[in-house]
Amino acid sequence: MAVTGVDEVLQTLRMVEVEHLDIRTVTLGISLLDLDCSAAQLPDRIYDRVTSLAGPLVAVAKQVEEDLGVPIINKRVAVTPVALIGRSDKPEQFVAIAAALDRAAAAVGIDYIAGFSALVHKGLTVADQALIDALPQAIATTARLCGSVNVATTRAGINMDAVLMMGHTVRGIAAATAAKDGIGCARFVVFANAVEDNPFIAGAFHGVGEPQAVLNVGVSGPGVVNSALRRLMAEPPPSGIDLTSVADVIKRMSFKITRAGELIGRVVAKRLGEPVKFGVVDLSLAPTPAEGDSVANILEAMGLEHAGAPGSTAALMLLTDAVKKGGAMATSYVGGLSGAFIPVSEDAGMVEAARVGALTIEKLEAMTAVCSVGLDMVAIPGDTPAETIAAIIADQIAIGVINGKTTAARLLPIPGRRAGDIVSYGGLLGDAIVMPVNTFSCERFMRLGGRIPAPVQSLRN
Repeated sequence: MAVTGVDEVLQTLRMVEVEHLDIRTVTLGISLLDLDCSAAQLPDRIYDRVTSLAGPLVAVAKQVEEDLGVPIINKRVAVTPVALIGRSDKPEQFVAIAAALDRAAAAVGIDYIAGFSALVHKGLTVADQALIDALPQAIATTARLCGSVNVATTRAGINMDAVLMMGHTVRGIAAATAAKDGIGCARFVVFANAVEDNPFIAGAFHGVGEPQAVLNVGVSGPGVVNSALRRLMAEPPPSGIDLTSVADVIKRMSFKITRAGELIGRVVAKRLGEPVKFGVVDLSLAPTPAEGDSVANILEAMGLEHAGAPGSTAALMLLTDAVKKGGAMATSYVGGLSGAFIPVSEDAGMVEAARVGALTIEKLEAMTAVCSVGLDMVAIPGDTPAETIAAIIADQIAIGVINGKTTAARLLPIPGRRAGDIVSYGGLLGDAIVMPVNTFSCERFMRLGGRIPAPVQSLRN
């Protein structure tokens, strides 16, 4: 039977009111490349640029929410990677820029501002080094600032010197925010193959190939997919249901979610006016701690007892592929990361899987080969050595490099906490369960340094 207009309206209302459909974020990307001033003037000029372009963002987004009836959860800004425009070899300059960005975010009322970032996949400039040195203080002294470092690409290989630095940087951020259970680490991520139009925190930045100002949308909707799959699986036998049926349902739901995302993104961009352009829709399913709004629950709806059980990687591949196929039919402007996020602390089902022992870091790492991002919001014991943290990052980065995909690590070594402890961060960050880490030494390997050369498949010219 054909779907009527009334049917479609009722479906959308159900997705919003019962199944947690929302637009996870509208992220305004702002270029800072053309700021012509001295290093001393730069923080103020950055503040002025962000507040002038992003000033209306929150009010416009709220009005669009009311007009269209779909919640927009986060309003964010991403700027040009700050290491590219910092104009200094002194960490103090970058701490001053971080403070200016944080003040600007507070002034315009957004949730987060990202782009305190460096791209070091082939080596470091003096500005890159200064930004990295500034990161612990910059994160600890701000509330909304997010940072990232890209340490590898498929074309360049892995900068292992930078990876080792990241182990120490993550430890430094955790120590600097120890009074809040190392929460600063939630605002820092290490990438391979970072994308220029990612609307999601903490890894967003406004790439050098982007327009002056662009509005990118990150959709959500695990609850919608979960509910649809549970209705499918509840059909009485003989129903003829198989994994192809599962993929088809996910594609249909992803199509609807993406259509809503593009509509809202275009309306927000238009109302913001010049120079803001509409950019992309990131198709990623992004979970929340809310009951049912979980990627882990989607895998369980397919028949797994818990996420992490044998078959989890195959089920996640099906989910990620079906999300991309359905979304690509709904919009010509697919971007960002696109797929399925599997953060541990932000997904109640993932937390439960880790608690009962179904999910380990090693299994989680395997699953990241077929989904968006990687080891995301993974809490580990606070006494984990910097070399071990760096090696975990290196393993994750290697998956992205060899597969030609974006991967990342957002690790939280929680000071004073041991495996099995649970820390409540609240809000979208949820509950972090501290996962055990392999304690065999990797120090000698990590201290070899240098670069792991690019894989042979990078030679495509």
